Amino acid sequence: MATTTAAQRREQARFEYDAFLRSCPTNQLLDRISDKWVSLVVSALAAGPMRYSDLARRIAGVSPKMLTQTLRSLERDGILTRTVTPSVPVRVDYELTPLGSSLAHLLTAVKAWAETHFDEVHTARERYDTEKDATDTPQSRGPRPALPATG
Repeated sequence: MATTTAAQRREQARFEYDAFLRSCPTNQLLDRISDKWVSLVVSALAAGPMRYSDLARRIAGVSPKMLTQTLRSLERDGILTRTVTPSVPVRVDYELTPLGSSLAHLLTAVKAWAETHFDEVHTARERYDTEKDATDTPQSRGPRPALPATG
């Protein structure tokens, strides 16, 4: 049996990734990049480097703790870089890496889709809720009939 190097094993594993499996690292990565704050931070940085305070103002509703955690996780994943410029006060800028820029194209498109289609989704939700309320009677909430036994 031939031995394989770590690089060869990693290359082979790339072909075996399956994001549908919870234990797969790609599943964990999808979990990370599908986070609301991640998509908003990456979309904001797609326009160019920004300081922490600029990001905090741009992304309404994000708490300082959540913004800091999101920025740290994206830096760890190689999606953005954090550059500290010694000055008084210290200046810290965040910028997408080439890997982050490739992700930004996708997340910016998803953000644009949400902004474009929200009215349609809202209408569908209202229609669903109205229909659901009309059919949700005490009789419809009762126990389900037993399935016939198979044998």
